[in-house]
Amino acid sequence: MTYPIDEIDVPQPPTQQTKRPGAKLAMASSYIGSSLEMYDFLLYGTAAALVFPQLFFSGVDQGVGIALSFVTLAAGYVARPIGGVIFGHFGDRLGRKKMLIITMVIMGFVSITVGLLPTAAQIGIWAPIALVTLRVIQGIAMGGEWAGATLMSMEHSSPKRRGFGASIAVSGGPTGAVLATLVLGAFAALPEEDFLAWGWRVPFLLSIVLLVVGLFLRAKVTESPDFQKAQAAAAADKKEERTAAPLFQVLRRYPKEVGLSVVGGLAPLFMQSLLATFALSLAVASGHTRSDALLMLTIANAIHIFTIQATALLSDKIGRRPVMITGAILGVIGIWPMFALIQNGSTGLMLLGFIIGNPLVQALMYGPMGAWMGEMFSTKTRYTGLSLSYQMATTLGAGFAPLIATGLMAAGSGSTTLLAVFFCGLCVVSAIAFIIAKDRKAVES
Repeated sequence: MTYPIDEIDVPQPPTQQTKRPGAKLAMASSYIGSSLEMYDFLLYGTAAALVFPQLFFSGVDQGVGIALSFVTLAAGYVARPIGGVIFGHFGDRLGRKKMLIITMVIMGFVSITVGLLPTAAQIGIWAPIALVTLRVIQGIAMGGEWAGATLMSMEHSSPKRRGFGASIAVSGGPTGAVLATLVLGAFAALPEEDFLAWGWRVPFLLSIVLLVVGLFLRAKVTESPDFQKAQAAAAADKKEERTAAPLFQVLRRYPKEVGLSVVGGLAPLFMQSLLATFALSLAVASGHTRSDALLMLTIANAIHIFTIQATALLSDKIGRRPVMITGAILGVIGIWPMFALIQNGSTGLMLLGFIIGNPLVQALMYGPMGAWMGEMFSTKTRYTGLSLSYQMATTLGAGFAPLIATGLMAAGSGSTTLLAVFFCGLCVVSAIAFIIAKDRKAVES
């Protein structure tokens, strides 16, 4: 596919400047914002596995309650592409900064409201209805958050460090997961009655701390230099037409890039969701205590923060494609011992299983992903292109992961074999996307 010269970002000649003005503040604000995003979202996922079946879907079989709880989890993922289109449109037209402030406020509001929500024992059927509604609102906000935060950090970075710049925002994901599992794990140590009565609510209410810090940083950060440059060029070009919405421009000019981005994201995002939700239930069902499972997952996620950045730095050196393909290959190999170790009675071996899943396999594919996807689109449609691609991949890859895993386990009479085979298939199709997609980093080097 060919592009008009104004539709691609032409590599700039090297300069002595390694970072653009405001880069550190932009990275910090993106990191905090992504941490809040994943803290809220994964806190919900963890609660969906451990709390919601008993409090919001009581009166039904335990397995049915867990499945219904995971349905509400999936509802948020389904709503994310909608948010990606909405916030992507205005992010490409009005700027990244404004949209990121709005998404952060919405996510913080929803998390606090969930922490105050009455249970089914108090308001009956309205409890799960309210839970699903809040989840959808949260999903819409998150649909615009990830891409915006990734772009603010990436576009403030020098061209040769875009992978690392994007990974700062991306690594907010495991940071939020660490906070979510650490805080929820601390309260999960309470007696069962106290934890279900009030303990699970406190982690949701504590999101206000990240909200305040994040809003303070985002109010101070400057707009993306790439966006400002594109806006200035558009204003100077009297022939510039802006009648077509960014979404239509993306679908008309970049259909292949959107498709490859979605397919490439399936395997790493499936693994991310699988370990954040289903794996906890699997570990507990295998005899581990809830507190031990949460603690081991927290340690693995802490390591994950740094391996995401390390793999992104490596992709800045050798290209996105070889790093991500390596992750897909290791995914096919590593999924088998991962499940075996998580189901082992040893706490240490369970930790090793979690480490294989996220800090190793997932990080190799996910660390460079923000830059890999973002570099496929021009600046003036990048927010929409990245949001749409990533959120569709998230919905398909991560949103239904717990439900798929539960169904395949049931079909396999409790064995993880079918689930492992399914993930191997995802790794193969994602690897094909990595191979086919043009590696912009390799071209620009």
